[in-house]
Amino acid sequence: MAPMNDHPGEQAAQDPIKLIGVRETALSVDEVFRAVGDDAAGGVALFVGTVRNHDSGADVDALGYSCHPSAEAEMRRIAEKVAARYPVRALAAVHRVGDLAVGDLAVVVGVACPHRGEAFEACRALIDDLKHEVPIWKHQRFSDGSEEWVGA
Repeated sequence: MAPMNDHPGEQAAQDPIKLIGVRETALSVDEVFRAVGDDAAGGVALFVGTVRNHDSGADVDALGYSCHPSAEAEMRRIAEKVAARYPVRALAAVHRVGDLAVGDLAVVVGVACPHRGEAFEACRALIDDLKHEVPIWKHQRFSDGSEEWVGA
């Protein structure tokens, strides 16, 4: 029997990026989960970012996301970077733009790897890099009437 690291399923897929998108419509965890399905993956990690009802001690009523036209291309660049660092079998990332209410899904990312540890690490790198590098801006509206822009 060949060592595990010689098996093709232990390696990154040739084209692991299955879904990248910036959308004005509601996001689906099921869509991302289906997109990262891979028979060679022993671990699938998902991250779902939702609109919370507070930030920095203030009550949030709603928020809106807007983005630069390059946002989707930047998401793909980051996905490619993550896929190059980890043995990614499949990867997906979608981000919402427009007006969102408390509880709405703002971002959903998923990564499938041969093992759970790799999947967790790759998913964490993906969401962290997306949050820091993709030009998507959040406009929060607070209960006291104030508002704030938060940039990527």
